[in-house]
Amino acid sequence: MIRMSHHSKALIGCLAAALAMAGGASLSAQATARAQGDLEAEVSEEAPSAGEQKLAKLLEGRVAGAPVRCINTRPSQPMRTIEGVAYVYGSGNTIYVQRTRDPDEIRDRNILISDRVTGSQMCRTDLLRAVDQFSGFFMGPVFFEDFVPYTRVKAAGMSTGG
Repeated sequence: MIRMSHHSKALIGCLAAALAMAGGASLSAQATARAQGDLEAEVSEEAPSAGEQKLAKLLEGRVAGAPVRCINTRPSQPMRTIEGVAYVYGSGNTIYVQRTRDPDEIRDRNILISDRVTGSQMCRTDLLRAVDQFSGFFMGPVFFEDFVPYTRVKAAGMSTGG
């Protein structure tokens, strides 16, 4: 039989109590995380934002293609800003959607400044910064993701001509 001092018994009792409390805290943390997940699921079921609705309208009748790292640009090519959602490049049959790493930071009043001097492409690795077009203040860096092309689909029953 192992003999323990009163002090050792008290220490073991305290450790056992601490472990029991930690186990309860772990269960409590799991329950909290589960409840938070339920709350996030409820939030995601809310109606889309005005910006998301605007983008959906722009994309009507178009099909998403495989994401690309770079797109060809021209000075005359329009860029639309959808606040809190994305930048949209191009016109005609194919447009490109750029959601960026932080789409919540996209503002209508900001303009994008690129440090690239030459070239006719815009790529996900380009260094860009947002500047307030009215005050000229630097608003922050902009980090692109891949560009997603959306191409207009022909309506069913249209002939290709010939």
